[in-house]
Amino acid sequence: MPADATAGYDAVVLAGGAARRLGGADKPGVRVGGRALLDRVLAACATARTTVVVADPRPTARPVTWVREDPPGGGPLAALDAGLPHTTADQVVVLSADLPFLGADTVRQLLATLGTSGADGVLLTDPGGRDQPLVAAYRARRLRQVIARLGTEHGGVTGLPLRLLTGQLSLTRVSDPVASFDCDTWADIATARSRIREHGHVLDEWISAVKDELGIDLEVDTGVLLDLARDAAHGVARPAAPLTTFLVGYAAAQAGGGHEAVADAARKAAALAVRWEQEASEAGAVGPDVAPDATPDTRPDAG
Repeated sequence: MPADATAGYDAVVLAGGAARRLGGADKPGVRVGGRALLDRVLAACATARTTVVVADPRPTARPVTWVREDPPGGGPLAALDAGLPHTTADQVVVLSADLPFLGADTVRQLLATLGTSGADGVLLTDPGGRDQPLVAAYRARRLRQVIARLGTEHGGVTGLPLRLLTGQLSLTRVSDPVASFDCDTWADIATARSRIREHGHVLDEWISAVKDELGIDLEVDTGVLLDLARDAAHGVARPAAPLTTFLVGYAAAQAGGGHEAVADAARKAAALAVRWEQEASEAGAVGPDVAPDATPDTRPDAG
C-alpha cells in the first residue's frame, strides 16, 4: 500500500440512533466482550487525527469530539452532516457505533483501497451483498458537496435516507462478512457475545477489555508475559506466575511506563526465573553437604 494511504484521516462515528429494535436501549453502551460497542468502534479508528462522535456525550475509553444533529434523531444523513464540519482531513472514515467485530485492520484496508482508487468512497458489504455505508471511507470533499446539494434540493437533510447520498457517489465495495456484522437486535447482541468467545482471539479480547476498564493505552506483548508466567510457575511455584507479572507491571510503572518498560522488566524477571530453576536443578544434583560449585581446598592448613 502507498506510504500515505492511511495517513491523516478523520473519523465520524454515528451513535445517536433510537435503537427501536432494541426497545430503545442504549445501544452504544451495550457491552460485548466486556466493552461497550462504542468503545470497540473507537478502538478500530484510534489512529484517526480527529474522531467525532455524533451523540450525546458519555464516558468513553479515549477522548473524542462530541456533536449532535439538530434536531436530535434526524437520521444518519443529518448526523453525518453534523459531524463533517468538525473534520479537516481529505479522507474520512464513517462508522456506526454497533460494529463488534470491526478492527483497525479493516479501517486500514478501507483507507488503503480508497487511496489507490478513483472512487468517492469504499464501503463494506454484508454476507448478503448489501452495502454498509456506515462502515466506509470517503473523500470528505465529495461528501460535503453532495450533502450540500441534497440540503438545497430538499430544504435540509433531516429525515432523508442515506441512500440519497450514496446514490450520487462512485463507490468501491469490499466484502467482509465479519467486520460488517452490526447489532440491531438482542439476537444480534447474543450472537456477537457468543462469537467473541469462539473466534480464536479470546485472550486478545480480554486484554483489550482490561485495558479499557483500567483506562490504559499500552501495546502488550502477550507472548513475553505468558512465557514469563509459564517460567515462574514451572521454575518457582504456580502462584508465582500472577505475582511475578503483577510485579513486572509495577516495576514498569515505576520506570515511567510504556511498552519498552514492560518489556525490560519482563526480560529481567524471565532471566531471574531461569536462574532460579537452574539453581534448584543444581541443588538437586549434588549431595546435601557440598555446594554445586565447590572445589577441594588444597591449602596446606586446610583441615
